[in-house]
Amino acid sequence: MSKKEYIIPIFIPFLGCPHDCAFCNQVKITNYKDNINKENTIRQINQYLSYFPKNENLKEIAFFGGSFTGLDEKVMISYLEIALNYKKKGIIDRIRLSTRPDYINNSILDILKEKSVDVIELGIQSLDQDILDYNERGHTVVDSYKASELIKKYDFTLGHQIMPGLFKDEHQKSIKTAIDSANMNPNMVRIYPTLVIKDTKLEALYNLGVYKPLNVEEAVNLSAELYMIYRAKDIDVIRIGLQTTENINDKADVVAGPFHPAIRQLTESFVYRKYLEELIEREKIDRDFTIHTDNRSISIIAGNKKSNKKYFYQKYGINLSFEADKSDFISLEDRKIELNLDGFIYSYVKETYGGDLILD
Repeated sequence: MSKKEYIIPIFIPFLGCPHDCAFCNQVKITNYKDNINKENTIRQINQYLSYFPKNENLKEIAFFGGSFTGLDEKVMISYLEIALNYKKKGIIDRIRLSTRPDYINNSILDILKEKSVDVIELGIQSLDQDILDYNERGHTVVDSYKASELIKKYDFTLGHQIMPGLFKDEHQKSIKTAIDSANMNPNMVRIYPTLVIKDTKLEALYNLGVYKPLNVEEAVNLSAELYMIYRAKDIDVIRIGLQTTENINDKADVVAGPFHPAIRQLTESFVYRKYLEELIEREKIDRDFTIHTDNRSISIIAGNKKSNKKYFYQKYGINLSFEADKSDFISLEDRKIELNLDGFIYSYVKETYGGDLILD
C-alpha cells in the first residue's frame, strides 16, 4: 500500500480565468472572492504543515481554482517562488497546479520548469467541441491536445480533469472524451460528474427545464466505465466527484446533480459488482462463497449500505461473506478462485472499447 500523501491546497479563483463557464461558480467552490496575498498564502501553508505528522510522507503545494497560468506573470511567479522556497528547504516535495489548455505555451512552461513545478493538471472537461461551446468553455479540443503534448514534451507530470454530464453531453460522448483523453496518456485524471451549483448559467438552464443533470445512479454507472477506461491504460484516477467542503454541500449549494460524499466508493463498488457477476456466470457459481481480500476492499466490494451483498442475494440467491486476507481470492467448499480485478478491467475495456482505445 502506498504511503499517504499530504496536500496543501491554495485556491486562486477568477484571477487568471478569462471565461465564465456555464457550470462554474468559483466563489462557492473555493470560498474566495479576492486575491490571496503573499502573507496569507504563507500563513495558510504553515497552518497546513502544522497539522501534518513529522514523517517522510510526500507533501505538496497545489495551486487550484481559476486558471493559474493565466495570472499576470509577476503574480504567478510570486506564488511559485513561495512554493519553491518550501521545496528548496525540503519542507515539501512537489508543486502542482491546475490550468486551462489554452493557457499553456513554451514561455509559460519555461517559467514553470525554472520554478520547479512537478505536476500540471489541465481542465479539459470534454473533448467534444460542441459541448465545450455550449458550456462557454472558451477553448478548443485542439488546445487540449496541443497543451497535453507540450506538457509531456517538457517532462512535467500531466493530469486531465473531465466533467461528464455537462450541458448537451451524452453517455457516448463522455465515453469518447475518456477514450481520447486516455489515448493522450496523461499520468493521472480526475473525474468530476457535473453538478448544478447555485448562481451559475447551468442553474438557469436547469430551472428552465433545458438541462437535465445526471442522477447519482447514472453518474456512478458512467463513472465506472470512465474509471475502467483509464485504469486499463494504467492511468491513475486520483479523484471522482467534487470534494465536500463547508461551502459545497448537498443542501446549501448544489441545486441538482449527482452529489454524493462517497461517489468514488460507489463507483468502485459498481466495478466490483460487474466483475463478480462476470465471475459467477463464467464459473457457474450457484452457492455462497467467501471473499478474501484486504479490509479496504472488503468495504468497497460489500457496497454502500451492503448494496452489493443485497444485489447478489436477490439476483442469484448467493450470500457473500468476507475474510481479511493478504491474498485476493474467493473460497467455495470445493475450490478456490483467484481474484484479478485488473485482468477483468483490461479484458472488459479491450472487448468493449478496444477498437478506439489504444492498449498495449
